[in-house]
Amino acid sequence: MTITLYGIPNCDTVKKARTWLSDHQHDFTFHDFKKQGLQHATVEHWLTQLPWDVLVNKKGTTWRALSDERKAGIVDAASALELMLENPSIIKRPVLDVDGRFSVAFSDAQYTTLFAG
Repeated sequence: MTITLYGIPNCDTVKKARTWLSDHQHDFTFHDFKKQGLQHATVEHWLTQLPWDVLVNKKGTTWRALSDERKAGIVDAASALELMLENPSIIKRPVLDVDGRFSVAFSDAQYTTLFAG
């Protein structure tokens, strides 16, 4: 099983996800997308399984700091992809990749279900 957790290290939700994975003995790679960046192909791949409006965190300070004009321009996967690559802080965290299956955010119940079986 290959597991990659995407996020930023100081995010509380990312910290909880990392702790959960470690506590449940799941080896994983942590990808700090602020320091390591994101590849176009990676985000494009996420968008094959996850709706763009789930990946774009419209409740965070990064979204609120955007101009109304910029916000209004985010209308589809292509415009969201451009925004996420331009400003990775806009991505709802964490993004979990388990053998090519993707999940966004974290809760104990969500991860328990993902790793059941």
